[in-house]
Amino acid sequence: MLAQRPSPLVHAEPFLPSDREAVYRAIETRRDVRDQFLPDPIPEPVIARLLKAAHAAPSVGFMQPWNFLLVRSEDKRRAVWEAFNRANEEAVTMFEGERRERYRSLKLEGILKAPLSICVTCDPTRGGKVVLGRTHNPRMDVYSTVCAVQNLWLAARAEGIGIGWVSIFHDSDIRPIFGIPDHVEIVAWLCAGYVNELYAEPELSVKGWRQRLPLEELVFEESWGERKP
Repeated sequence: MLAQRPSPLVHAEPFLPSDREAVYRAIETRRDVRDQFLPDPIPEPVIARLLKAAHAAPSVGFMQPWNFLLVRSEDKRRAVWEAFNRANEEAVTMFEGERRERYRSLKLEGILKAPLSICVTCDPTRGGKVVLGRTHNPRMDVYSTVCAVQNLWLAARAEGIGIGWVSIFHDSDIRPIFGIPDHVEIVAWLCAGYVNELYAEPELSVKGWRQRLPLEELVFEESWGERKP
């Protein structure tokens, strides 16, 4: 008699209330951290858990297009900070009047303060030329990589680790520092480190840059612009 193969399916019962609340707490208290980083190094087992969580993200066609470049070297982080600083000076000129001065007052990165940076990339060639699910939307590989970033971010919150996403730089300034191939897209530069405190609300909200939009204004029913009575 042939041995019965174990089922590839698992039960999908709801989480216990305490587990469910922990998931929602991580989502609701996650913050983009810029200046609250402690100098303490993140232990390797914790980094491994964060990367495992990121690698568990969904991806179109199961192509798993991400890579995670860990950067601890102060010299390389300083080179990235210099790239940020040049781009940030360009960004200042894009705002006018009071908005420009408020922009200048914001702390927008923690590249040198956080003990670890993680450069998350997307390799669009990983699944071959034709990828299931990407046939009609070529950006699905990047969207998948962003899911990995979010997984890492939520896992970090559960570990007491702050994450700051830096996006103000020219790829052409970052790529040669690390030898990143031309076809690989840089999706996120993440600063990571332990924190003792987090803002109760998003920092840009606290500092008056923008406020959270009411959810009911963003939800439509059946047709664009149609809301529940």
